Amino acid sequence: MTNRSQSQHLFDAAVSAHRAGRLADAQTGYRKVLEINSAHADAMHLLGVVELQEGRSAEGERFILAALRHRRDAVFLTDLGSVLTIQGKKTQAEVAFREALGLNPDFAEAHNRLGILLAQTQRFSEAQASFRRVAQLRPDSGEAYSNLGQVLSETGRLLEAEAAFRRALQLNPDHAEGHNNLGIVLSKTGRYAEAETAYRNALGLKPCYAEAHNNLGSLLYAMGRFNEAEIGLVRALVLNPSYVHASFNLGMLLLATGRYAEAWPHYESRCRLNMVDRRFRAPDFSYPRWQGESLIGKSIVLVPEQGFGDYIQFVRYVPMLKRRGATRISVVCDPVLMPVLMTVEGVDQLVTDEDPLPPHDFWSFPLSLPRHFGTTVDTIPRSLPYVRALQSRLEYWRTKLPVKGLKVGLAWKGRQTHGNDSNRSLHDISALEPLLSLPEVTFVSLQHEQGDETPHSHAAQRLYALEGEIRDFGDVAAIAAQLDLVICVDTAIAHLVGALDKPCWVLIPAFGCDWRWMKGRTDSPWYPASVRLFRQEKAGDWSKTIQELTAALIAWTSASRG
Repeated sequence: MTNRSQSQHLFDAAVSAHRAGRLADAQTGYRKVLEINSAHADAMHLLGVVELQEGRSAEGERFILAALRHRRDAVFLTDLGSVLTIQGKKTQAEVAFREALGLNPDFAEAHNRLGILLAQTQRFSEAQASFRRVAQLRPDSGEAYSNLGQVLSETGRLLEAEAAFRRALQLNPDHAEGHNNLGIVLSKTGRYAEAETAYRNALGLKPCYAEAHNNLGSLLYAMGRFNEAEIGLVRALVLNPSYVHASFNLGMLLLATGRYAEAWPHYESRCRLNMVDRRFRAPDFSYPRWQGESLIGKSIVLVPEQGFGDYIQFVRYVPMLKRRGATRISVVCDPVLMPVLMTVEGVDQLVTDEDPLPPHDFWSFPLSLPRHFGTTVDTIPRSLPYVRALQSRLEYWRTKLPVKGLKVGLAWKGRQTHGNDSNRSLHDISALEPLLSLPEVTFVSLQHEQGDETPHSHAAQRLYALEGEIRDFGDVAAIAAQLDLVICVDTAIAHLVGALDKPCWVLIPAFGCDWRWMKGRTDSPWYPASVRLFRQEKAGDWSKTIQELTAALIAWTSASRG
C-alpha cells in the first residue's frame, strides 16, 4: 500500500470515528495521517475541529490555521470563524466568515454562523439577511427559520417572527426549543393562552427544559395563577440552581404573595442580570456594594435602578441608613427627580450621572435596602409623608389651579418604554368617559405628554390640561399636594402621591400586576392610609373597573360635600 493510499485509508477511518462521536479515535487517526503526510490539509482541519469539540480552542485554531496555509477553503474558514467566535475575537471571526462566503457565496453554513455572530453583536438587520439567505439555500432547514424568528423577535417584528417559528415547527415539530420560542413571541403579542400551550408543548417534548419551566412560570405569574407559577419557577431552579431569571421571577412572585423573608434573596438575583438588562447595571465604583455592614462613621451612595417610581418608593429607607450611623448619604438620580428627593430626610447630596461623585465607603441599589433591613409586610417603613412639595413650586401652581370645587388629578398613561405598558396604560382617554362626565369635579391632567389624539376627543374637553407646563416630578408633587384626589394607572405618579400621603386611587392591570401591589389587595401596605387599588378583572378590558371607579368617586364626592 502506498503512503497516499495508506493515509487515505486512515483518513476515511478517522472521519468515520469522528461522525460516530468517537473523538479520541478520530484524533488519533488524524494524527497518524499527518505523520504520513504532514501536508494533508483536511486532516489538519478536522483535527482542529476535534480539538475545538474537546474544548481546546487554541489548539483548534492552530490546526485550522495550518490547514489554511495549505489551502484557502470555505469550510476551513467557516470553522476558523467559529473558533474565533468562541474566543471572543468577533471582528476576526466576521472576517473569516466573509472570506468563506467570498470563496463560496452559496455556502449555507457560513451564512448561518455569520448570522449567529451578527445577532450576538446586536446587528439584527444584517443577521436577518444572513438567515433569510440560509432559508433560501436550505428551505427544509428548521434551524434557519428558528434563527430568523429570533432576530425578528429582537427587532420587534413579532408577527413575522411568529411565522418563522411556525415554519420551523412545521419542518421539525419535535423541536422543544422551537415551541418555547413561539411561546415567547405569542406572550409578547398578548396571546397568553396560546403562549401557555406553546410552553406546555415544549415541556411535553423536553420535561427537564429549565427555560420553558421559567417562561411558563413567569407567564402564569403575570396571569395571576400564583400556585401554578411557583411550581414552574421552583422546577426551573431545581433543574438549574444558578438560573438567574428564574430566581428573580420567583422573588417577585414571593413578594407579591407577601412572603418577604423568602423573597428578598431571590429578588437580589436581579443584580446578576446586569449584562442583559440595563436596569440592573452596576456602577463602576472602586468601593464595595453595601451588604448590611456597620455604617457608623461611613458614607454611602444610592444609585438608580429600574424606574422613577422605584426610586420614590424606596428612598424611604434613607432615614434608616442615617439611624444606622451613616455620616454622608448621596443619591444619584435623574434631574427630574431632584426636586422631590431633595426633600427626603437624611439626603446629604444629590447628583446626576454626569456630575463628579467623590469616593464613598459603600454604594447600594435602593431596592436592595429592604433585604438588609429585614423588611416584612408588617415592618415596612411607614413614616409618611417622606417627601414633600417645595414651597416655591406650591406657590407657583396655586395660581394655575382652579380655586373652587373638588379637584381630581388624572394620569392614564405611563412611559411607553415600560415592559408592561400595553397592559397598564389606558391608551385612549375616552375609556374614562363615565368618570369624566361626573359634574362638580374638575379633572386635572397630570400627564407630562397627553398625546396628539387627546385634545380633540370629547373626553379631553373635560380635562384641565397642564401638560405643557409640567417639567419634572417637583411640579407633579406641587400640583398633587393641592388636589383632593389623584387617580392614575400604575406609574411613578402613584408612588409620588403615596409618598406625599395624599389620597390616590390606582388602576391595576389583570396581566402583569407589579409585585408591590400584591395579590388581591385593595390597599397597599407601602401607603396604607392613602392608596386604594382598583383591579382589572379581565386583561384588555377596563370597562368594569372604570364603572367601579366612577361609583366610588360618586360616593367619595357625596361624602366630601356632606
